[in-house]
Amino acid sequence: MSDLVLNGLAGARSGYLRGAQRQPVRWMEWGEAAFAEAVRLDKPVLLDIGAVWCHWCHVMDRESYEDVETARLINEHFVAIKVDRDERPDVDARYQAAVAAISGQGGWPLTAFLTPEGKPYFGGTYFPPVDGHGRPGLRRVLMTMAEAFQQRRGEVEETGGSVLAAIESNETFDGRGGELGEELVGKIVASAMGQFDPRYGGFGSEPKFPNSGALDLLIDAAGRGDGAARNAVMLTLDRMSKGGICDQLAGGFHRYSVDERWVVPHFEKMLYDNAGLLGNYVRAFQSFGEPGCARVAREIIGWVDGVMSDRERGGFYASQDADCSVDDDGDYWTWTRAEAAAVLTAEEMRVVGVWFDIGEIGDMRHNAEKNCLHVGVGLEEVARGAGVSAEAAAGLIESGRAKMLAAREARPTPYVDRTIYVGWNGMMVSGYMAAGRVLGDKGVLGFGLKTLDRVLGEAWDGSALRRVVAYGEGGDGGGVGVLDDYALLGMAAVDAWEATGELRYFSAALGLGEAMVARFFDAERGGFFDTEGKDGLGALSARRKPLQDAPTPAGNAVGAGLLLRLAEVTGREDFRERARATLECFAGVVEHFGLYAASYGLALRRYVSGAVQVLVMGTDDAADELEMAALYRFQVGKSVVRVSGELPAGMVGLPEVDGSFALVCRGFTCLPPVRGAEELVRVLA
Repeated sequence: MSDLVLNGLAGARSGYLRGAQRQPVRWMEWGEAAFAEAVRLDKPVLLDIGAVWCHWCHVMDRESYEDVETARLINEHFVAIKVDRDERPDVDARYQAAVAAISGQGGWPLTAFLTPEGKPYFGGTYFPPVDGHGRPGLRRVLMTMAEAFQQRRGEVEETGGSVLAAIESNETFDGRGGELGEELVGKIVASAMGQFDPRYGGFGSEPKFPNSGALDLLIDAAGRGDGAARNAVMLTLDRMSKGGICDQLAGGFHRYSVDERWVVPHFEKMLYDNAGLLGNYVRAFQSFGEPGCARVAREIIGWVDGVMSDRERGGFYASQDADCSVDDDGDYWTWTRAEAAAVLTAEEMRVVGVWFDIGEIGDMRHNAEKNCLHVGVGLEEVARGAGVSAEAAAGLIESGRAKMLAAREARPTPYVDRTIYVGWNGMMVSGYMAAGRVLGDKGVLGFGLKTLDRVLGEAWDGSALRRVVAYGEGGDGGGVGVLDDYALLGMAAVDAWEATGELRYFSAALGLGEAMVARFFDAERGGFFDTEGKDGLGALSARRKPLQDAPTPAGNAVGAGLLLRLAEVTGREDFRERARATLECFAGVVEHFGLYAASYGLALRRYVSGAVQVLVMGTDDAADELEMAALYRFQVGKSVVRVSGELPAGMVGLPEVDGSFALVCRGFTCLPPVRGAEELVRVLA
């Protein structure tokens, strides 16, 4: 296809869009020019939303959009617009809701048919090129939708208008009427526990997603004496870490599991999933002291450091693909028994083959010989079966893992999207702050701060925030920041201030919080809109207030949490009032969202329980011990601040005491200084 003329995506900066620039479809980027062209020609719009990591997006590209005859039909009857959902989550969220309302399903690729003004009148996800497997073929759908637009225009316009109205009605919420109290927190916790799978861990049945927000909420509940929540967390984290959803060779987690046992994943690896899971494993180790949780956290960091980071400048990359081409399905990540035996000694194979459950018959539907590496038995059982000691078996597993990793790295490697998104980087910076402190790793802490410095320096001008720090295909970043970007980066900046005591990080968080309120807050009804509402193209005219974690934490929940954290330090009642108004906006409906509103539950927990601040003063070993003691047990609302100089305006003053000490404060009332780690643990208990 190299001899084809470039289409309207030739100037795109997104790697996903640039990958389609030589397709015969006359694609255009989302923007005023595309819709103006649709109005001028009086043609409907074919909207394709996908992502670089999406396997079926690439399948549909090859089967249909690279097909000359299909492209001819599209070019004749439609104006074609292609969108990268990672780059434009605001566009994706609205059309996902629209297509779900029309067809009852969403996902990627998202295929939508719009009026020239962008109103959706039909849609679906993947369409095969011709009819088959119970799905209508794309060519038939194209002609049906073109005919509907030409011959039943009134019906099309009515459908599009009603779908947009439904989106706005369903997504802006007016859930006032619920009580912001302990009972509502309990209902959200109970909903998560009600969906807990006591056999395999996780929530619900197949497919299974990690649900990091729900895990954090249950870790907090466990710290308040809920034994069932503790068991749910530990079973889930243990089963996930042993399953195929976890990369057993390099660390890190795939996006989700297609089965309830966590064995066969969708193989793409997303930065945001791993940021949330890093926090989960760190907080579980922090609260329960399970060494396995610390090991998994370090393995996530190892993969991120080695594959997903700009080590020179700072920054975390967006994603790693599931596969190398549309002809394979996770082949890079999976193993036949013969492939494993070719790189291991016979002694290693006897142990490793059992440990990772590598059989002649594997787990993958498209290739029955392919195995997803997962741990199905304990070390003692593996050792007995091989006739060696547990220590020897552990050594063979480690040597075998290293050999298999080296062999895998020699295979064609799935593409890494090196785009640096602001909000996702905020999530991983927060994860690195937590891991660096709890695990006592200054290198992890340092790289998290390096990344934060880059994001603040390149994407934040003191009043407005970009969506993208840098694109993976090269060049500067750009785009307009959405609510999630402000809230998640603001949280990261507060975390960095707590870890270092450097006032510049708190000042950045304060600026981000103020800008977030000014740009997104609904002063009339409470809550935050996801965008500023200036771009009214298509479904962007519908305002929405995100409540559901999908899969990143909902912007309203994180935004409320950020305002509460800022208010706890500064005493600013305007921040606390807007956080309360945001929580009240959803209080009457949130329990119906269950575990998918876990981030709301975390913000509500902070509001209900109030804040406990531990200020650690000093630079010696005694101060380090006090910090570790203060960090013992994760609890929402507990902040541990390593004081290194000037405190933010409005914060409590420090007493004049010689040597290292800790000051425990609730609100703006503090207990006498504490000098010993054991005493501090007792005070916090």
